[in-house]
Amino acid sequence: MGFARTCAVALVGVEGVVVEVQADLEPGVAAFTLVGLPDKSLTESRDRVRAAVVNSGAEWPQKKLTVGLSPASVPKAGSGFDLAVASAVLGASERIDPRVLADIVMIGELGLDGRVRPVRGILPAVLAAADAGYEQVVVPECAAAEASLVPGVSVLGVRSLRQLIAVLTDEPVPDEEPDETRPDPLMAGLRVPGVGAATGMHSVGAAHHDHDLADVVGQLSARTAVEVAAAGGHHLFLEGPPGAGKTMLAERLPAILPTLSGQESLEVTAVHSVAGLLPVGKPLVDVPPYCAPHHSATMQALVGGGQGVARPGAVSLAHRGVLFLDETPEFSGQALDALRQPLEAGHVVIARSAGVVRFPAKFLMVLAANPCPCGRFSLKDDLCECPPASIRRYQARLSGPLLDRVDLRVEVDRVTRSELTERGARGESTAVVADRVRAARERAAARLAGTPWRTNSEVPGRELRSRWYAARGAMDEAERGLERGVLTARGLDRVLRVAWTIADLVGHDRPGTMDVGLALQLRTGVPRGVPLAIGALS
Repeated sequence: MGFARTCAVALVGVEGVVVEVQADLEPGVAAFTLVGLPDKSLTESRDRVRAAVVNSGAEWPQKKLTVGLSPASVPKAGSGFDLAVASAVLGASERIDPRVLADIVMIGELGLDGRVRPVRGILPAVLAAADAGYEQVVVPECAAAEASLVPGVSVLGVRSLRQLIAVLTDEPVPDEEPDETRPDPLMAGLRVPGVGAATGMHSVGAAHHDHDLADVVGQLSARTAVEVAAAGGHHLFLEGPPGAGKTMLAERLPAILPTLSGQESLEVTAVHSVAGLLPVGKPLVDVPPYCAPHHSATMQALVGGGQGVARPGAVSLAHRGVLFLDETPEFSGQALDALRQPLEAGHVVIARSAGVVRFPAKFLMVLAANPCPCGRFSLKDDLCECPPASIRRYQARLSGPLLDRVDLRVEVDRVTRSELTERGARGESTAVVADRVRAARERAAARLAGTPWRTNSEVPGRELRSRWYAARGAMDEAERGLERGVLTARGLDRVLRVAWTIADLVGHDRPGTMDVGLALQLRTGVPRGVPLAIGALS
């Protein structure tokens, strides 16, 4: 009789559970039984592991073999258990000393020739191992850099099962050809720098940081709204004709956001690791991500889900970054309404028969839409040929409850000939605006120190009204808008949040009449006679 155990990690969303992999050999008819709630891909590991062990020069035990995955109540999925199963079997047959395996966490898929292949979710798996107190982790060599992001863990990267056996038995380590890492074909509908092309959804780690805000012609109101959105984490709705610059503004928004902190980088990297979207050679996502799904994306593509194991959707891929929904009215109503919960909660909960999966989804949402199906409707001219009923149906595709959660609503006007041809009249650059945004975030963080919030958009309305209220009389006009039904109670709170962000941008200790006036204009689109440029308010 032989027995050995080692450890692996089962992922539930972006959270991991350490699983003890036990192998038991007993006399009897040669058989291989795998127990512990495995899915189909994990059940198939019996054939992969047997072939990998034999092709690695080790002897397969001709006895009754039982491999158990504990705790048995946790669903296990994927091929990442292969390396741990093979090691436990080799420990039970005494090819490897079982005592060496007991405190090691092993993550990796095995090829039939014994090569160790990468799997999704290396970073969250190693984080789970570290939280459980394990200090030694074995991963595929190409994923060692990602695993090494977790402090306090010793990481061993191996190319093959032969190398792992040699290391654990103090034998000479054989040379192996490096494995060519390829993008996961299941994620072919996504694109990251250096990882394939895409259809259906577009996800970028550092969204066009070579583009500058100074490239945007005119659009003073929209530029101000983008700056306020970045400074306070406020959601933004841009409405205007095609070619006015809505997409240009959205693509330049991530570059003016502050860089991610260490903890935020790990959160974002964990989500992209589970999705299989980490670029080769860049294991850490350290800039705000940018995700722009196509309007044909399904509800599952937006919020997560899919058949089998639930995968993160666009809202989670945009965690700590920007989610841009271009041509928003063209999205299905069901998909758009599904955004309400993550907008409020900052996470997505997907319930399945096998369990509940939770993905982080704290993002800055930018919606862009044409004013009508042809895109030329305007109160200033008569170019639109759409029937009034068609215009109403088109605009009604964006539900009131969804728009009520958007703090900033700006009309992007058609660019005029004089604006386009005027020389030397460029707006402020990304670097200038980013410095102002960073300073505003620091003021807000200092004011909110000791609370669970870090940006103005996160502060509940009751706290704003009781602890961080505006100057005397500054909210009078906004409160009259509530009485007239122009603003909802939620809308009034959001005006105060935006006013605090504007005050942080211009350096005011408390929002005044001008700050609230600009916040009202950015919320309702009605001119209030206040300067649109942030610099003019200081």
